[in-house]
Amino acid sequence: MTDLRRGYLLGIGAYVLWGFFPLYFKQLRAAGPVEILAHRVVWSLLTVTLIVTVLRRWRAIAELRRTPGKVAAIALAAVLIAVNWGTYIYGVNSDRVVETALGYFITPLVVILLGVVVLRERLRPGQWAAVAIGAVSVIVLAVDYGRLPWIACTLACSFGLYGLVKKRVGLPPADGLLLESAVLALPAAIYLATLQSSSFGTAGGLHTGLLVFSGIATVVPLLMFAGAANRIPLYGVGMLQYIAPILQFGLGVFWFHEPMPAARWVGFALVWLALGIFSVEGFAHLTRQRSTAVHAGVGAGSPAAPSVRPHDTQTSTSASGGSA
Repeated sequence: MTDLRRGYLLGIGAYVLWGFFPLYFKQLRAAGPVEILAHRVVWSLLTVTLIVTVLRRWRAIAELRRTPGKVAAIALAAVLIAVNWGTYIYGVNSDRVVETALGYFITPLVVILLGVVVLRERLRPGQWAAVAIGAVSVIVLAVDYGRLPWIACTLACSFGLYGLVKKRVGLPPADGLLLESAVLALPAAIYLATLQSSSFGTAGGLHTGLLVFSGIATVVPLLMFAGAANRIPLYGVGMLQYIAPILQFGLGVFWFHEPMPAARWVGFALVWLALGIFSVEGFAHLTRQRSTAVHAGVGAGSPAAPSVRPHDTQTSTSASGGSA
């Protein structure tokens, strides 16, 4: 098996697992969203601690004490991922799986806007069109819901910002998740220790086992995604990222039978149109860059044209990676 094929298999596997997360978290409804989040943090920390020990990464992690700026960024990332996880769990267990899917559909568009606002990037016309259509879709859905789809917006904004912070820090996935979980572990442990009516150990063996397993369920797809990102081009990761929200949307509509009136279908159709424009425009831009690089190499008489890697394009066109 080639490294590229292995990368795509890992990526597909990660996004399929994330796509079926609603089925998993629905089984934990006996616990409240905050209790589920606290258990997810604690068991993730224990799981990733074992992985970091096996990988012998403790020395590299200890070196971070010399870079307080990175430590502060990790703390910020921890807060953002806690908001994302907590909102997602609440959305799933309040029967709003479709809205959580919307959040991950619009995340790439939020990433584009963050590129403009934070990184001062200049958007191409196709990107502006995608953002504009995405904004219209949110307005249509807000009218349909009778409120701003705040779960979707919170998921998209928190994960977009999380991806931006993670990009700036540049830590390996296991290292980053360990430190983020460590930041959240103390308040999570205090919450669980002082919880008056904990479901842990009282709501049945299956429920307790699923709470413990939430650490593995969190870490495994993340590491699979990391393996994929190291093997396949960034535009490939960008295409794969739609697998998870498509599956979540399908579960919300066809498995959990959440309502989808006509106006909601129109809103989602606009989101999908925006993502189609975003994807096609990004791929066309990448193709033009590669063609320019090839012609420049030939014109210079070089034996081989310089490669243009996908991550050399604008930051805002990249996928944040990960989900739920």
